[in-house]
Amino acid sequence: MARDSQAALVALNRFGFGARGGASGDLINAATDPRGFVKAELARPNAVLLEAPGLQSTPQLGQAVFAYQDQVKQAREAAAKAGAPTEAPADQKPGPRRNLSLNAVATEIAGQMAEAKPTDNKPADNMAKPDTMQPNAAASAAAKPAPQPLNVIQKTFRAEALARLQRATLVECGFTERLVVFWSNHFCISASKGELARIWAGAFEREAIRPHVLGRFADMLKAVEQHPAMLFFLDNQQSLGPDSRAGQNRKRGLNENLAREIMELHTLGVGGGYTQDDVTSLARIITGWTFAGRQGQLGAPGSFVFNVNAHQPGPQMLLGKSYEPTGLAQGEAALADIAHHPSTANFIATKFVRHFVADDPPPALVARLRDVFIKTDGDLKALATALVDSDEAWKAPLTKMRSPYDFLVASGRLLARVPEDPGAYLNNLNLLGQPLWSPAGPNGFADTSAAWAAPEGIKLRLDIAAQMGARLGPNIDPLDLLEFAAADAASIETRRTIERAESRQQALALLLMSPEMQRR
Repeated sequence: MARDSQAALVALNRFGFGARGGASGDLINAATDPRGFVKAELARPNAVLLEAPGLQSTPQLGQAVFAYQDQVKQAREAAAKAGAPTEAPADQKPGPRRNLSLNAVATEIAGQMAEAKPTDNKPADNMAKPDTMQPNAAASAAAKPAPQPLNVIQKTFRAEALARLQRATLVECGFTERLVVFWSNHFCISASKGELARIWAGAFEREAIRPHVLGRFADMLKAVEQHPAMLFFLDNQQSLGPDSRAGQNRKRGLNENLAREIMELHTLGVGGGYTQDDVTSLARIITGWTFAGRQGQLGAPGSFVFNVNAHQPGPQMLLGKSYEPTGLAQGEAALADIAHHPSTANFIATKFVRHFVADDPPPALVARLRDVFIKTDGDLKALATALVDSDEAWKAPLTKMRSPYDFLVASGRLLARVPEDPGAYLNNLNLLGQPLWSPAGPNGFADTSAAWAAPEGIKLRLDIAAQMGARLGPNIDPLDLLEFAAADAASIETRRTIERAESRQQALALLLMSPEMQRR
């Protein structure tokens, strides 16, 4: 069978995280049967699950947070009695960076090489060491104070991040990991919400997203909306039915955050046929959906529970249908119906195509995926398969800008560096405006090129590429890496630019900034 390097590049970049370097042979394997190469991962649903030593369940992590908070409280009380001052760490944000045209990349890199030379001649054994991917790390190291010991929340977040990054770096194609990233962003929470959100961010993805990536949308929807991380993120534990026992006693009422985002962002979409009255009705229906607190009165601390005392009694009318007062089952029935609504099928198909194919989704492809979603009862494996089988997904040019996460993972894969510490990745994700599991709002990170192709963002990527080039370039032949990444699908311009570089360091940085590495 003839090999198609261009189709292999589409297979690896559009559907995955790019080719791995070393002896992986990813591009060659994909070139023989590009569609089969991508779909092979769909036949291994258990491979989507993520288990690693030390990763704990949501209830276990909840109990750990509650215990940590008790310790902090006791320490503060003791310090107050002793008259010791307490200080809160100040957040430091990077200053504004000047814009830079991509045409000036080579010149800019040349000017940076003197500032980013490796400190010794030893080969870099891992791209994710703290200073490997961090711009100007050598200059800032002397000014940094001694690091404080990590608390249980920070340790957990880093362990979850490392497990995710290692999986993305090692997996053959990366299609299922890209699906995880897509659905995790679709049903996003934000670790910046508070300590519970931060310690639960990774567990939320492991427990509510991964088991259903190749399953049914309705099952994922239920798992997501009942997960303590989502309930905490959108404040549903504060929502009380006005006529419930708790609502009467506390003189508090509904919080519509979760109900609104379920309809607007998770299922029907704006213009999906719902009204404000429907939002209020759904908010009433899911009152009582909460998680057990530190005292464990309703269940194991940190676990999902249905608090009947907070639930609004009586039937509710939602989207033209009456839901009888069946407690927890009332909300589950409502979610199931919303998952099967035609507007949900159209909204999901549109976002799916926009993410994988083009910022302006081809209407015919959206319509086909919408029909697949409806006919298969929201089978997400069937949805992914239909995408790979479509001609549009292979013919559309690779013009979408990789997100910061995609760019950093793709770079690590090509350089064959499996991270042993997540610090550099986390720092650079913060720098590039995509902090891990921490979007600014419930709509998640933007999924269009315009969000990531601004000159300031390109300049920051250039800084990172130059730092990696300075550290790793002396031990790597960038032309060999270009063969791993694109082979004869690489443009003549990219190949000539790398060949004309002043040094291997500069050549590696130019490769990482090339369209073959920045676009998908």
